Amino acid sequence: MIKNENLNDAELIRQLGDKYSLLNGEIGKVIVGQNKVLRDVFISILSRGHCLLIGVPGLAKTLIIKTFSEALDLRFSRIQFTPDLMPSDIVGTEIFDTENNGGKKFKFIKGPVFANMILADEINRTPPKTQSALLEAMQEHKVTAAGISYTLEEPFFVLATQNPIEQEGTYPLPEAQLDRFMFNVLLGYPSPEEEIEIVKRTTGINQYHVKQAFSREDIIQYQDLVRKIPVSDEVLKYAVGIVNKTRPESEYCQAFAKDYIRWGAGPRASQYLILASKAVAAIEGRYASSMDDVKSAAYAVLRHRLILNFNAEADNVRIDDLISRLLE
Repeated sequence: MIKNENLNDAELIRQLGDKYSLLNGEIGKVIVGQNKVLRDVFISILSRGHCLLIGVPGLAKTLIIKTFSEALDLRFSRIQFTPDLMPSDIVGTEIFDTENNGGKKFKFIKGPVFANMILADEINRTPPKTQSALLEAMQEHKVTAAGISYTLEEPFFVLATQNPIEQEGTYPLPEAQLDRFMFNVLLGYPSPEEEIEIVKRTTGINQYHVKQAFSREDIIQYQDLVRKIPVSDEVLKYAVGIVNKTRPESEYCQAFAKDYIRWGAGPRASQYLILASKAVAAIEGRYASSMDDVKSAAYAVLRHRLILNFNAEADNVRIDDLISRLLE
């Protein structure tokens, strides 16, 4: 990969658009459709955020993440969450090691969390105690074991999958952990045309090789670039205003929202709306974000941060419909 140290920000933005097109082409060799999902995953990566993918079995949630890892040339680690998984299975553990000179000491063996891209597969299948092993890593990009802190290599992000229909043997994610995910992305069924193409590709003998589109250094550089993109005061006020409308105690919250929302979104929602709007502007070749960019990210940012009350359940109010009304 050619380093981009001598390119200015405008040239980097133009180059990002080209690389993003290349990335879509490579991932498209394996994944059919799901364009909005692929875009949201890449936006979260550019924003240094974590992403939760929710969909019924067979929609290629795991395959999407594995394909991304191949195209981004990052250290990839898959953790299959199960009811008997322990925190040490994620973070690592200390063992009593015998040295060459006959001495003995404790030695830390790093767990699968020490990678750039973590696939937390079926994250809701493990108890909260084990789920919490990811909290420090997701927020501070470090882990602590036996009183010693270990810094994780950048870039670091968690891409988790969850099955929304199977409740037996699952543990709902704590709100504190849900809030650390930048996006909650929903995967829908493919269209009949897309499903025909999926069946063609997966029942034949052709194998598709995904080429590298981004290096580790590229990702870090473009993450820094996203942070530099300017945001006007009007766009900032718009993003914060949307989040304030979700809080029942806020003077900006409308009556219908107060009727259905028990707890609204916190400041992380405002931060992620702005970061997402910057990332959208960058991959579209623009040098500033807009209100439309904020609006396009609102569903993925807010849908896991709003806690609805009994009235919403009784009236069969869907959270995405509620967000639509808030955006109006």
